[in-house]
Amino acid sequence: QVHVAESGGGSVQAGGSLRLTCATSGHSYDLNCLGWFRQVPGKEREGIASIHTGGGKTYYATSMQSRFAISTDNTKKAAYLQMNNLKAEDTAMYYCAISLGVKDCLAGLGTPDDYGYWGQGTQVTVSS
Repeated sequence: QVHVAESGGGSVQAGGSLRLTCATSGHSYDLNCLGWFRQVPGKEREGIASIHTGGGKTYYATSMQSRFAISTDNTKKAAYLQMNNLKAEDTAMYYCAISLGVKDCLAGLGTPDDYGYWGQGTQVTVSS
């Protein structure tokens, strides 16, 4: 059974940094697309970044690429989201998702429907 779990969220002051971790298990695929999304109550889930584990190609939401960086550790089947210079508006629940056995993140950053498995999320709260 495929399992996705996020960690690393917490409370931070504006201008601070956090590194989120996405751990995956229960699959043997080497070529996958991993994505980070976030959501605040009452709004749609918003794409942040995605990365393909085959060649490390990345995609970012234009508004976030200057402060956020996605990476992977394929030996651990994990992905990371480094978030710098955090702002109050970054406060949200952050989710990781995986699309298994794909040659690339074909949809680029994609939408939530492009991913088959999701974690439960990790809360990030930024105080100003």
